Amino acid sequence: MRIFREILAQVPLQSALYSRYPMAKIIIAVGSKRGPKLNAVAEALEAFSMSLSHNAEFELVSIEVNSGVSHTPLSQEELMRGARQRTEALAQLAHESGAPWRYFVGLEGGLHVVHDSASPNLTIHHADAPQSRRRRVFLESWAYVSDGAQGYYGRSGAIELPQSLVREVLENGTELAVAIDRFAGAVGIRDAQGAWGVLSGNFITRQEAFRVAVIAAFAPFYNGKMYSAAMSASG
Repeated sequence: MRIFREILAQVPLQSALYSRYPMAKIIIAVGSKRGPKLNAVAEALEAFSMSLSHNAEFELVSIEVNSGVSHTPLSQEELMRGARQRTEALAQLAHESGAPWRYFVGLEGGLHVVHDSASPNLTIHHADAPQSRRRRVFLESWAYVSDGAQGYYGRSGAIELPQSLVREVLENGTELAVAIDRFAGAVGIRDAQGAWGVLSGNFITRQEAFRVAVIAAFAPFYNGKMYSAAMSASG
């Protein structure tokens, strides 16, 4: 089990250091040991930590857990299930060991396959005419965050894969991490900029995509007043 204590110097809680009251410690368990995922959680925490707790120090604990889905998820449903099952595995570990983890974070990256209803070059002359359906595949990053009682999803944006890469993954069954290394002529891209970086020319990295997903998934916790007000209004 690896403890990421360096985040204590990064999270903007310096003002709390001067408080005459001792700071509470909030431990967040992340279901992965991969650098881009852990750094994404750390960066996200930097952004919203003060809203999550005014007077606390934060610690990240990384534990590798099984997602229970395929090596390259091929739908939003599978991506969401993988992220949630990582979180549930962490919560189960905490329950069995008595670990004082406050939040559990599961992260899952993969593909979402959709079909266009019509090709942009196809002219439809009447409503009953057959439509050309083109397969399009998007890379997405998902997060699921739970406090053990409630859980919420967050998602990055999406970026479309070139058809050559799609065929390698979908038709040849190659893991995306392996396929993107071949596609880019490099090794270990998953632990660097990721497929996101390769496809976007490093304008968006794997870490950045997960950072957005984590911020979104944590929103009901650090922005609870708004969510509670919305629930009250709808009720």
